[in-house]
Amino acid sequence: MEKLLVIDDEPGIRSTITRVLESENLRVFSAANAQAGLSLMAEEVPQIVLLDLRLGNESGLEVFESIRERFPRTIVIFITGHGTADTAIESMKLGAFDYLVKPLDLDQLTNAVDQARRICRQMHAPTAVELTYPEDAGTDRLIGRSSAIQTVCKQIGRIAPQDVNVLVLGESGTGKELVARAIYQHSRRAQAPFLAINCAAIPETLLESELFGHERGAFTGADARRVGKFEQCHGGTILLDEVGDMPLSIQARILRLLQDGQFQRVGGNQTLKVDVRVIAATNQNLDQMIEQGRFRQDLYYRLRGVTITLPPLRDRCEDIPEIAHALMFRYNQQLGTQVQSISPEALELLVNHRWPGNIRELQSVIREALIISMGTVLLPEFLPLDSRPDTAEDVRTEIAAIPQDAWQSLGKQVDEWLDQRIPDFYRRILLEFDRLLINSAMSRAGGLQTHAAELLGLSRPTLRSKLRSLRLLHDGSGSPNS
Repeated sequence: MEKLLVIDDEPGIRSTITRVLESENLRVFSAANAQAGLSLMAEEVPQIVLLDLRLGNESGLEVFESIRERFPRTIVIFITGHGTADTAIESMKLGAFDYLVKPLDLDQLTNAVDQARRICRQMHAPTAVELTYPEDAGTDRLIGRSSAIQTVCKQIGRIAPQDVNVLVLGESGTGKELVARAIYQHSRRAQAPFLAINCAAIPETLLESELFGHERGAFTGADARRVGKFEQCHGGTILLDEVGDMPLSIQARILRLLQDGQFQRVGGNQTLKVDVRVIAATNQNLDQMIEQGRFRQDLYYRLRGVTITLPPLRDRCEDIPEIAHALMFRYNQQLGTQVQSISPEALELLVNHRWPGNIRELQSVIREALIISMGTVLLPEFLPLDSRPDTAEDVRTEIAAIPQDAWQSLGKQVDEWLDQRIPDFYRRILLEFDRLLINSAMSRAGGLQTHAAELLGLSRPTLRSKLRSLRLLHDGSGSPNS
């Protein structure tokens, strides 16, 4: 029988986790503080630990270090009600298996523990071959508790300490440079230089010199030797932003540098060596550009040591209120404005907006709203937004058509799946139930998400999140059966 230990100072959390997870194959223990938790670790030696980051006045990170030192094969999943991007990144850097934010999503908790249990079995299973081996408001930061942004934070935590090149993909305005800075700040090169170059903002005739430098007399106007960005960044990290706009001639030079760490200044014949970690970012489809002959395939593979894809803001609308408030406090300091809060109606408009410009557009909207606002509360009339609601036709395209006898078929489906012992049965049947229930509510509401959310007793962001999940399920497989 597998064992799981919960170390959390909230009794309700401990009892809920025990009730949800304990089964005939998984025994759950719990402790309210660090000392009791470490004592239980020594007595029971559980394979999995759910560890709160804050245990009263004690730090969960210190408990984690003790567990890692004494029980290195134990899988630790952090849980916290005080989640930030930095704590997520830091915990993943230290070697945590996962990071869950309170209030806990029980499906997400169950999935994380199930995955941890599978890995535990693999670690302890006999192998055929034996091997022997000797929070500042004025600071840019990743904000949000959505699963999408938490996934990005976990990736940063895993990638940052590894000295590999990184390719950051995402629409314009999603925060690609912010991710690059986070990778740099949590890397082993954090004490060395970091430089960002916008490849689209510098003319082709100057970009080569900007990156590699030039010798005196290399071209008209080159009156003195110039040291390029790669040379300046020796030992550190360089961000090639909008790398998709880099000319092919310069792509070839970048490729050589990535292959052997060598380059020559423009107009020079001396070969120089440099040690630089490269982070590349683009909002373009590089696969398509390769097919069109506009981007080198060999360079693409060199840049893509690891890939991080940033979600657009519309796919994590539950983060918008938190981001909006953070921007409000930051711009209050910069502009000298005195707005203290954002009204619920204004937040509703922000959450419902599609944000084609992503976070950069949200920054612009909040800044302008603060400038023209009156009083201490940001009201809807101060927001420079198109506030029209989604139309019924727009929403109907997001969900799959449901047969008329679907509710009757659901009961039969339950019996069939139980007989067939379908894996992950509980989650699949809940998805199918959600699909039928939300479709019925949308139909009664005439396709308007606001009305459907009221009928279901859900918040608008929660309904939109469910609609997106169901749309992806339908587009990807057509049925939970797949």
